[in-house]
Amino acid sequence: MEIQVLGPLTATLNGVSIVPTASKPRQLLALFAFSPGRIVPVSTLMEELWGTALPQSAMTTLQTYVLQLRRRLGTAMGPDAPGNAKEILATRHGGYLLQLPPDSVDLHRYEQLIAGGQQAFEQGDDAMAAKLLKSALDMWDGPALVDVRAGSVLSIEIIRLRESRLVTIERRIDADLRLGRHGELIAELTDLIARHPQHEGLYSQAMIALYRSGRQATALDVYRRLRKRLIDELGVEPSPQLQRLHQMMLTVDPALDVVASERRTSTFDLYAA
Repeated sequence: MEIQVLGPLTATLNGVSIVPTASKPRQLLALFAFSPGRIVPVSTLMEELWGTALPQSAMTTLQTYVLQLRRRLGTAMGPDAPGNAKEILATRHGGYLLQLPPDSVDLHRYEQLIAGGQQAFEQGDDAMAAKLLKSALDMWDGPALVDVRAGSVLSIEIIRLRESRLVTIERRIDADLRLGRHGELIAELTDLIARHPQHEGLYSQAMIALYRSGRQATALDVYRRLRKRLIDELGVEPSPQLQRLHQMMLTVDPALDVVASERRTSTFDLYAA
């Protein structure tokens, strides 16, 4: 079986989709996908489906949804399969268990690539870090579980994935900047700061990419626009890190031209005092 949550929910067995069309069984399948090989307690499943407003028939209804998932599994397995659907989606004391190896879910492979990319970055192998982190990001096919109505449990997982994706983008750009790819990053960073208008880490990267590409005035204008936004919307000044970066650009500090500093840190913190 293959399950994907980094985008629309997909799940196939023997090439046959097992994703239910009904909303709540889809939620269940998505929730199981985050815990392959681990028991998901009944209480967690009910919280996802109904929150605190449990119907009187909650347990019976949950069992019906599990039965629907098993039927789809059984259809995909075919009549000659050596096992049965109850062995894949198994009942356990207090919960249910989707018996799959973790790498059957794209999320597991994504997190492995991130871990490898982070390790490469910390060890100074920027080319490998950029490659692994890009491979992780290439696994995404739109917002996570974009076609699943998320309850309280799935909502937390979706927020976590959204933040993970943004952090991974930022770290991959850190590696690319250290490799001297500043010119190639300008268009991407322009789009990112438009999408995340208060994300100072992305602004620092955009300023560096522009500055190293001979566009000092544009880099300073990026800072000016962020400062105005922060003051107008939040009543605060940019962080000390960004203020220092701005000052270094005003004085044309030669440290800004050093592509790969010995400090293994983010671009945002690289020029902190």
